[in-house]
Parts: sequence; C-alpha cells; structure tokens
Amino acid sequence: MLKKILQPFFTLYVVLTFLVSILLAFPLFIVLSIGNNAASRRAIHQLIRHWSVWWLWMLGMRVTRLGPPPPEGRYIYIANHISYLDVLVLFPAINDYFRPLGKKEISRIPVVGFIYKQIVIMVDRSSTHSRSRSLRLLWKVLHNEGSIIIFPEGTFNETGKTMKEFYDGAFRLAINTQSPIMPMVFPDTVNRWNYTGWWKFWPGQNRVEYLTPVHTQGMTLADLPELKMKIFNEMSSALQNYKYPNTP
Repeated sequence: MLKKILQPFFTLYVVLTFLVSILLAFPLFIVLSIGNNAASRRAIHQLIRHWSVWWLWMLGMRVTRLGPPPPEGRYIYIANHISYLDVLVLFPAINDYFRPLGKKEISRIPVVGFIYKQIVIMVDRSSTHSRSRSLRLLWKVLHNEGSIIIFPEGTFNETGKTMKEFYDGAFRLAINTQSPIMPMVFPDTVNRWNYTGWWKFWPGQNRVEYLTPVHTQGMTLADLPELKMKIFNEMSSALQNYKYPNTP
C-alpha cells in the first residue's frame, strides 16, 4: 500500500533528475561527437559511464558487482534483458570500453536518440539486411575497438519464465571471431524499473553477477547449438538462485 502511494512521487523524481542531468550534459555530448571516430566514442562512453554511476546512486539504485571480473581482453558480453534499465546498468557493470547492439527505434527519441547513436550499433530485427550489417559492424568493433555487449534474448523477456530462447547471433559471432563470451546476469533491474509500465520505478539493490568466461577457440559453427544451450543453462541457473523474475 505504501509503495503505491509513494511510487508516483519517486517516478517524478526519476524523470526530473534524468531530464535535467541529460540536458545539462547534452552540449558536451555534441562536442565529443564531432570527431565521429573511435576516440570520440571512447570519450562519450566514459561520460555515459560516469553519468550513469552518479544517476543510479542518486536514485538509490547503486550497482553492485558480484563474482570475479574477467581478465583484461576483448569479450562478447551477454546478459538477460527484462528492463529498460539494463542498458544503463551495463556502464557501471563493465569497467572496460564496449559498444552495445541495440534497437534502431530508440534512435528516434529526441536528445536520448542522438547520444544513443554515438556508441550503439543499431539493428532492425525485422530486416535480414540490417541484421547481417550489424554483425559485420560488431566484427569490426571486436577487431579494431574493444568489447561488445549483446542481449541474446533480442527483446524484453515478458514470458514469466527465467529467460526467453536465445538468438544465434552472439554465439555465431563468437565462434567466427574466436572471441570469448562473458555471461552476466541482472537479477534486480526488473524490480527497479518494471517492464509492465514506464512509471514503475522503485529504489533498491542493483546486483550484477559475472559468470565464468566461455572460450571459443577451436569451435566451429557445428558447436553453436551446444554452446548456446550451455550458456543459457548457466545463466538460467544463476538467475533462479535469486528467485528471478521475482516481480512485485
């Protein structure tokens, strides 16, 4: 009952702090984007990281990392996806530079869309050409810039199950580039910003658990189904330890 009374006021606080802080930082994003190169993307990444750490702390949603972080190197990070907050949690969760794969539709949002386009590799999942192009761009990032992050479920998990079935893309890319996969799980974001309503914010813990890196050296595409299932089971098992999704 108390949560229902207080949630609208907390949501107002979330929206106001987001809008004010983003608008204040926006001129800096514009300046940093002028180069339109790897150096400018790294600078924008750092700005987003510092902003997200500060903003989530202001909301009482500070990110806590569990498990040993991976050794230095370039990885294909993957995580479960059930909340808009997942994208912001990535930045405090991962120490190193990375570029995410994300939906093209987000780029149409004023102000936020401009920032989004600077570092996200966009994909239209309804287009075979767009999916193929995004995989080629991800391959280039792994070789020339740094790590990448993919949500293998493709979109929000609204099934009530621990996770949706994974797409092949992340695992195909890992095998083709012989890159290690770093699985992570976000057990709390669904309760910080619930997918059933844009206004359903609530403060609390925001844990990120690193699982064991999975190396793909020597694998071929014939190993893809087994690799995908192995990681799916490991992530699903880790989430079940949190009784996930334990939505209010």
